[in-house]
Amino acid sequence: MNMAFTATDAHLVEMPVGEDYPEIRDGVRKVCANFPGAYWRAKDKAEEYPTEFIDALTAAGFLAALIPEEYGGTGLPLRAAAVILEEVCTAGCHAAAGHAQMYIMGTILRHGSPAQKQKYLPDIAAGKLRLQAFGVTEPTSGSDTTQIKTRAERTESGYRLNGQKVWTSRAEHSDLMLVLARTTPASEVKKKVDGISTFLVDIRECLGRGMTIRPIDTMINHHTTEVFFEDLDIPADALVGEEGQGFRYILDGMNAERVLTAAEALGAARWFIRTATGYANERRVFGRLIGQNQAIQFPIAQAHIQSEAADMMIRRAAALFEAGRPCGAEANMARFLAAECSWNAAEACMQTFGGFGFAREYDVERKWREARLSRVAPVSSNLILAHVAQHVLGLPRSY
Repeated sequence: MNMAFTATDAHLVEMPVGEDYPEIRDGVRKVCANFPGAYWRAKDKAEEYPTEFIDALTAAGFLAALIPEEYGGTGLPLRAAAVILEEVCTAGCHAAAGHAQMYIMGTILRHGSPAQKQKYLPDIAAGKLRLQAFGVTEPTSGSDTTQIKTRAERTESGYRLNGQKVWTSRAEHSDLMLVLARTTPASEVKKKVDGISTFLVDIRECLGRGMTIRPIDTMINHHTTEVFFEDLDIPADALVGEEGQGFRYILDGMNAERVLTAAEALGAARWFIRTATGYANERRVFGRLIGQNQAIQFPIAQAHIQSEAADMMIRRAAALFEAGRPCGAEANMARFLAAECSWNAAEACMQTFGGFGFAREYDVERKWREARLSRVAPVSSNLILAHVAQHVLGLPRSY
């Protein structure tokens, strides 16, 4: 493995180049080899959750990568976790079905009580519990999280939740859910980020007792839902960290989320590039390989160049994160570059396949649908541009 270095504030931070973590990459590839395109097409058609795939990743220890060894995980750095998700997507599998467990549990790890960590993390690492659901977004607030309306009011035994979440993916396939709710009305706080708290809710105990989950029919098999809370009583120890500080806890984990989902988008881009290149080297039209045509070559080559740039920014952001250095700009730029290159690669692949790209047996149309999401969620590319404009370039705040 070769090493490069990135400089920040005159201090050097080590950054790997080349195929790092070869053993992990090989292990992920072996797991994914058991879940070919036919498996994913069947899941997509039936709109089913890939339980078998998630179980296999869990059994191999990959979804516990960021959980410390003392809690039964493997205690790997963020870069290693990014490699896992990158390889999953490079293989043509669907990492989003399990990726949330990697970054959601960070909130518990960094801000949870010792009792919460001991109660939940070992079982999450062992696959006995799933923490895949994150209730943040609401119908009226969208990306403006400080304006959420879900309320958590104090009771004698804990809190009472009322409100609604939307785009809460995997809620039907998770045992636990992190929920963001206001414990102090926005009108009563000095800063709009204050008065928001984070709760760890046991879905198994709450369904039918004030919690309702309804699936949302979407263009991709993303297992997303809307969740309703109606006088749902939860215990006091469901609170993670300090009351009113939940928004800061969420921000604390966003850089990791950006890096991990950027790695996924990069892996997807590489799947498209490999698939398009293979088809272009085989398909003959007008007596010649279509790969000879620059109209085919150039978009694929451009996508490859963009993927290499995204790869380096992902590595840089991960290196800064692991070194404990500020990395908000780098994490956001990595996410932007990866999302853009993934979509451009998807378009290039679809165009290379032509009409056959719409045939489900080639998997291109399924992956193409998935790729479009990366420019919207978990963060909009426009919000990243606004962040860079304000915080990197010093332009006036636009929202």
